[in-house]
Amino acid sequence: MLCFHENDYHVSRRIYSNRVFDQVHERQAQEIQSLRERLGRKIKGLLPILDWLPKYPVKQWLPGDVVSGVTTGLVCCLQGVAYALLASVAPVYGLYSAFFPILTYFVLGTSRHISVGPFPVTCLMVGSVVLTLAPDEHFLRPVNITGVNETVTDERLMEVDGEAREAQRILVACTMTVLVGLFQVAMGLMQVGFLVRYLSDPLVGGFTTAAAFHVFISQIKTIVSTLIDVSRNINQTNIADLIAGLLTIFIVMAVKEINTKFQHKIPVPIPIEVIVTVIASAVSHVMDLNSQYGATLIGKILGSSFSTAVVGYAVAVSVAKVYAAKHDYTVDGNQELIAFGVSNIFGGCFSSFVASTALSRTAVQESTGGKSQVAGIISALMVMIVILALGPFLQPLQKSVLAGIVIANLKGMFMQISEVPVLWRQNKIDCLIWIATCLASIVLGLDVGLLAGLVFEMGTVVVRTQFPSCATLGNVPNTDIYKNMKDYKNIDEIPGIKIFKCNSPIYFANIDYFKEKLREEVGFDAVRVFKKRNKALKKIHKLIKKGKLQATENGLVPVASLGVENQAFEKEQVPELDEGASQPDSEVKVQVDWTSELPVSVSVPTVHIHSLVVDFSAVSFLDVVAAKSLKLVCLMLYLYCSLLSHCSNAIMHLHNMIVTFMSLQTCMTFCLPQNTR
Repeated sequence: MLCFHENDYHVSRRIYSNRVFDQVHERQAQEIQSLRERLGRKIKGLLPILDWLPKYPVKQWLPGDVVSGVTTGLVCCLQGVAYALLASVAPVYGLYSAFFPILTYFVLGTSRHISVGPFPVTCLMVGSVVLTLAPDEHFLRPVNITGVNETVTDERLMEVDGEAREAQRILVACTMTVLVGLFQVAMGLMQVGFLVRYLSDPLVGGFTTAAAFHVFISQIKTIVSTLIDVSRNINQTNIADLIAGLLTIFIVMAVKEINTKFQHKIPVPIPIEVIVTVIASAVSHVMDLNSQYGATLIGKILGSSFSTAVVGYAVAVSVAKVYAAKHDYTVDGNQELIAFGVSNIFGGCFSSFVASTALSRTAVQESTGGKSQVAGIISALMVMIVILALGPFLQPLQKSVLAGIVIANLKGMFMQISEVPVLWRQNKIDCLIWIATCLASIVLGLDVGLLAGLVFEMGTVVVRTQFPSCATLGNVPNTDIYKNMKDYKNIDEIPGIKIFKCNSPIYFANIDYFKEKLREEVGFDAVRVFKKRNKALKKIHKLIKKGKLQATENGLVPVASLGVENQAFEKEQVPELDEGASQPDSEVKVQVDWTSELPVSVSVPTVHIHSLVVDFSAVSFLDVVAAKSLKLVCLMLYLYCSLLSHCSNAIMHLHNMIVTFMSLQTCMTFCLPQNTR
């Protein structure tokens, strides 16, 4: 019965242990669905479009999706072409990567807002693999020097066979893209989408910041036109590329800042990348920068990509969950694995590189009114128009302009550095994870750096669980509230009862630390007390046999000399210790109140508590090793021990000495004497 009175409430109910509660209230049997229902639910799970498309509100959502699709499509085109530079392939494959993956994600994806396509981090990882397996040195050929009367082949002069190099690079990229897709599909079918949860926000933040650093360094060479150290070869800078690149960075970042600042007043963000590209292509064509200044041009739009499946999936799902929470719907992580896997397999067959999502592009799709992946299909149509009709117009475009677009889009990733002071104030370990991952990714490379960051993160988890936070709880007077004794002043410890709380799982790695902290809080060594009491019992038996002490017919020592209360352990109950801690002779059954006055010759440590309550509300699991050790400790404490909540099946095997309760207050009510409840 629950009663309320002003600011107080009063509860009156029966005291339940977990075992009694299960006996009184039977568990409800799970409802078994028919095969047809399960099959239908499974098909809709694998093909989410069958669930949401029939319910699509055309009048409410279609106008916003059209505007969002057109705007996002323009951004996709330019980002696809620009990010292809990071993958070390020709730009046309960036357009393919912005087109084909969207077609399959439209059918299989569960996020309504992410824009599927190239992402700078994954593109850079693709580029590192492509350059490793297909470097320029593998495609050198002799240069023919033509004189007035004859042509001489000088073996000392070599040039790169561009066509052979691009063919090999596209083969490497497409093969790896299909393999990445197969891995993602396999992981999705095995329902291991939860693995991405091990990539925490601090780890991803440090990794992407390091990736932005690598992207910035890789694109600087395009702007200053040198492949060696930038500062040492500054005199080799191409003036046309330098001016074009710096102007692009300045203009794109300035307009993006305007879009962010006035996003509530501007219905559609200014497509600055498109405007800059059109102007730069026109200027390059009119001024003939290729012949006048030797500016590097795009030429044939070719390309490919390879990416790390885990990184691309982790970034995409993280962004998808942010917008899902904002718009009140759910994202299925395992289905996202299948969706991206199929998209990568499909795209790899059509010369695309690994699909993920770009944060800035997704923000454009959502902020311009996108409500579903219909906006994604419309953006794919815009990309297709560029591929079929507008590709030749991009040939005069300088690579430095595309490099400027890439660098300008790194602003958000570099701004993640501002999270470090905030993380330091909130949680220093998370801050160390961010810094360690970032430094490792910069020094060791993205792939090894990510692995190093993950290992460091797992190490912090082990350390935190190996040395858990433990505390003694006290009661707020006249309430059922229990708090840490060290955190508050006006709380009392209940006489004779010790409440101990552990804020971590208890398992083989931290059980010794748990026992040490428990011994400190209880105030005595259970093993020492156990041995002393057994020696005392042995001595008492000898005194009884010698007639110096008298025992009643019931085997009780007279109260005047020893007192009568708690029962000693039976022989079969005593845990195995050593030969020195032998049991007393079982001829006379003796019950001793160890808190009463004992004979002068009998000395045992004083124990001032009669009950130990271990609060397991923060313990997620208890393994067999910990359960066995905990039972042994409680057995040797000579105490009544109460454990809270079901941590694992191992706890249920402790029923001989340990009783579990459903709440701390229920346990305390059971422990307190009847007249004090």
